[in-house]
Amino acid sequence: MIATTSPATSQNKFEKFKAEKDGLAVKDELERFAQMGWEAVDKTDLEHRLKWLGIFYRPVTPGKFMLRLRIPNGILTSEQMQTLAEIVQRYGEDGSADITTRQNLQLRGLRLEDMPDIFQRLKAVGMTSVQSGMDNVRNITGSPVAGIDGDELIDTRELVKNVQDMITNSGEGNPAFTNLPRKFNIAIEGGRDNSVHAEINDIAFVPAYKDGELGFNVVVGGFFSAKRCEAAIPLNAWVPPNDEVVDLCRAILTVYRDNGLRANRQKARLMWLIDEWGLDKFRSEVEAELGRELKTAAEKDEIDWDKRDRIGVYKQLQPGLNYVGLHVPVGRFTADNLFELARLAEVYGESEIRLTVEQNAIIPHIPDDKLAAFLAEPLLEQFSIDPSPLTRSLVSCTGAQYCGFALVETKQRALAIARELDSELNLAHRVRIHWTGCPNSCGQPQVADIGLMGTKVRKDGKTVEGVDLYMGGKVGKDAHLGTCVRKGIPCDELPEVLRDILINDFGATPKH
Repeated sequence: MIATTSPATSQNKFEKFKAEKDGLAVKDELERFAQMGWEAVDKTDLEHRLKWLGIFYRPVTPGKFMLRLRIPNGILTSEQMQTLAEIVQRYGEDGSADITTRQNLQLRGLRLEDMPDIFQRLKAVGMTSVQSGMDNVRNITGSPVAGIDGDELIDTRELVKNVQDMITNSGEGNPAFTNLPRKFNIAIEGGRDNSVHAEINDIAFVPAYKDGELGFNVVVGGFFSAKRCEAAIPLNAWVPPNDEVVDLCRAILTVYRDNGLRANRQKARLMWLIDEWGLDKFRSEVEAELGRELKTAAEKDEIDWDKRDRIGVYKQLQPGLNYVGLHVPVGRFTADNLFELARLAEVYGESEIRLTVEQNAIIPHIPDDKLAAFLAEPLLEQFSIDPSPLTRSLVSCTGAQYCGFALVETKQRALAIARELDSELNLAHRVRIHWTGCPNSCGQPQVADIGLMGTKVRKDGKTVEGVDLYMGGKVGKDAHLGTCVRKGIPCDELPEVLRDILINDFGATPKH
């Protein structure tokens, strides 16, 4: 059954236009849109429905579109990355690619006229962007070192792919899940360090032993929005690491699709439904949809490490092989960067590149006898394996350069301030600073040691760019969300404010 919009929600403009035409319907109209030009496309199709294909109209760059891909578990081949490089290269200075906080890539500066050709190129190398925007399930995340980490518990790669294939009909588009009440996030963790930030996902699977068998405990309902942020809560359910993971995702999505709140989009995320029903009823409805009872959760999960960023050189599970984590400053690639990463992975590894939720890249499968030559490659001067402490742990959303929602410029400002403070301060350990340009929290400031959320503030009688300050977020074991501790700091005062916080709260000392 595909959910329909009830009369009670008819005043919600999003539910209204979804009822008029499913977002996925524009897939069959893309050729026509490309021929007619973006300015002639129906406004709702242009600004909303194209997002069902991953195509985002950006008012701040009219005529230049963003394309959000689907990269399950953040894993790409050299051939795929070369194809992306060719796409980005075509658009010159306007073309770039950003790693997202969901192990994904967003390509920028693209023209609508070229989208049919781009889609053909993507399909030829087994890639898709379908159902990556609006009221759909976002990229499925998993451990960035799945299958290569010697301390791994469960290799999540196949599970992540199977969940994505179920949701998207193997990338062709699946109308059963294109009309959710709002967006939806799923993560599957196979290691001990909570690399996927389970607590901020609508569904997350974390390793746990039950009666001696290794599987997953399930948490549900985690989300960020402009009005409310909540950590995921236990479903009191355990599943084995097989197709039951896919079945449970399908059942929860169906229950959410058919019963989620739709009148007020601020209350349309999964946690609001759980609040309204209570966890026991929600679990019962999921079991009814699943057609069987769920096993109760294991007493504890196996998340017992602090978070690891995987930057640097590490021995793999496979003898004689290494994976190398590269720091990509604020996650931004040029076409040349993409070409070079594809080449390095092919020459030194097994033509594979992995992305992390910290917006960095990993090249695995590098033999011991090739490691020295790899580390001498010029790209590693730009994408360091040993960056300075603040720069190393920096995460940033797109910001006002490309995103119309952002209230401040983030990426370049974040990098400049981090580098300035790194040059002035000694830090005994890394401090994670996350920037987000608006309350939508794409940069996830609530999970950072120091989180900065863009806002507008008054200074000297003028409106200027500023931030609200969050502190106390913790990732890894015992993860929890931080809280806003100070509002309305002008951005030009931020270096001094952060310097004081780093000295007083994180033990930093001046270098000079």
